[in-house]
Amino acid sequence: MRARPITWGRSFVLALDHGEDFFTGLGAFCREHEIRSAHIPTFIGGFRTARLVGSCEPLADPEAPLWEDITVESLEVLGGGTLAWDPDTESLSPHIHVTVGLKAASADGRTSHLLGAEVQFINELVVQEIASPPLIRRRDPGLHGVPLLGFGDDDRPGRR
Repeated sequence: MRARPITWGRSFVLALDHGEDFFTGLGAFCREHEIRSAHIPTFIGGFRTARLVGSCEPLADPEAPLWEDITVESLEVLGGGTLAWDPDTESLSPHIHVTVGLKAASADGRTSHLLGAEVQFINELVVQEIASPPLIRRRDPGLHGVPLLGFGDDDRPGRR
């Protein structure tokens, strides 16, 4: 286990509008406000389409990460996550999970890691900046290349 106390920075409410790409809009917002570390405690809204981590096939190795995705359409969404900086790619690395209800299937649900989405009507997000420590996300080659959260440049996942 690794943990650090945090110092909160600014808090924002963000509305992503109809037709916007979720991650493009979130990335533009973060660039405009120079946000590299944040927590999204919740967001609600709709997606026209979304790509989620998932498979319709049996898992070859249930202990390994799943890199496949499924596309679902016409969704109500509830989600949250963290925003960290990837120093290797010099880019924002969001980690967002969602629970979605398929409107055309009696709101049948899916829950998974969000890979991409197009907003339908609106998405309403609360973004809480973390002023310190800086959140970083690096891939851990010893854990199938999964990007893991770290706290500052000296706290790489897997190091104690």
